[in-house]
Amino acid sequence: MELMKEKFAKLLLGEDMSGGGTGVSSALALSNAITNLAASVFGEQRRLEPMPEERKARWRKEVDWLLSVSDHIVEFVPSQQVSGDGKSMEIMITQQRKDLRMNIPALRKLDAMLIEYLDNFKQKNEFWYVSRDADESEKGNVQRTDDKWWLPTVRVPPGGLSEASRKWIQHQKELVNQVLKAAMAINANVLMEMEIPEDYIESLPKNGRSSLGETLYKNITDEDFDAETFLASVDLSTEHKILDLKNRIEASVVIWKRKMNNKDAKSTWGSAISSAISMEKREQFEDRAETILLILKHRFPGIPQSALDISKIQDNKDVGYSILESYSRILESLAFTVMSRIEDVLHADSVTRDQSLEGSKTRPSVADSEPTAGIATPLDPAEEIDKLNNMEANNSMTLSDFMGWQFDMDTQTKKEDEDAKLVKQPPSIVVANNKLSNLEKLETWEA
Repeated sequence: MELMKEKFAKLLLGEDMSGGGTGVSSALALSNAITNLAASVFGEQRRLEPMPEERKARWRKEVDWLLSVSDHIVEFVPSQQVSGDGKSMEIMITQQRKDLRMNIPALRKLDAMLIEYLDNFKQKNEFWYVSRDADESEKGNVQRTDDKWWLPTVRVPPGGLSEASRKWIQHQKELVNQVLKAAMAINANVLMEMEIPEDYIESLPKNGRSSLGETLYKNITDEDFDAETFLASVDLSTEHKILDLKNRIEASVVIWKRKMNNKDAKSTWGSAISSAISMEKREQFEDRAETILLILKHRFPGIPQSALDISKIQDNKDVGYSILESYSRILESLAFTVMSRIEDVLHADSVTRDQSLEGSKTRPSVADSEPTAGIATPLDPAEEIDKLNNMEANNSMTLSDFMGWQFDMDTQTKKEDEDAKLVKQPPSIVVANNKLSNLEKLETWEA
């Protein structure tokens, strides 16, 4: 009860404990509360092992408190009421807002699934962890090739994992990947619905060429544009450079979109647009921008939020959006963490098997046919996008199977296409008709 009172007070005060009324909005205070709770609960999840029961119980209890706010965000809907004399009349009643009613249960299910997947590793003893402070002899020849030096080193038996264990871990990776994609899709759609703050717009240069720079601008507008070639031409070697590229593209999209809408002809944003650019060309450049941003998001799911996303979250006043965005974001982060820990095990297994095969001077054909699961090797963009787009068609479980959504037999055929798209775009968020980006405006004109 005391803990609940403390959290309730912080939300009402907007995190301004002086009581002076200079705190943040209710939406941001709630978003920060969900984020901070997740950080304290999941921040120490450095191994593939079940969460301690105490932390698990704390998470379930406190996240229920914070999500309970969504139960009271309602909208009016028509309903039929039958009076005492048998007459039927239409009245307006309240029910939970549609996007919350659809997405909160889905996110709760994804939450439970991630915790369950961690629980699945309770009896797995074919791999173990060695402290980062252990002797090099204990760590073996499996060294981390990324910058996450604080994580423990994974060890596997001298011959690697058994075939059954390896397949089981691969299957767990597929399941977690489904959850990751679902959380990413919900989060992206919520962010899309949030308005772009004026402060962010005012901080931008007045033309897209300045935001992108000459080289990126020419590459995107090239007649023979190819997303893979474009990404191969830019430096994506560090997290900072990836985020900078995303910021540049998103900023340019906002500039071009505002120019296209031409909302304020008197402003510096309302410059005339060349009529020489056809609608077909505009649609083509818009698709290019979406492709680049999609590849970046799925190829580097652990990348920090962009400047546009941060600005939207901080300025957002819709409490419902803040709940959906923060909850989906922390589930996306947890799913990515679990995926990384699984890849650590698969990487250790791959290195150990290669070393064993080199020692015996033999290499079975099955090893040659299996991809290396190295955590430091980026996936090929074309292969990854193809995998992500086709994952829900896999014969293994789909998101609809996970979430227990059932359909009547006579409506199954009608909804097959919807099931196939659940991961990409959950139906609970109403996506605006305008696409995420508007690179169509980018051909030859400037402000």
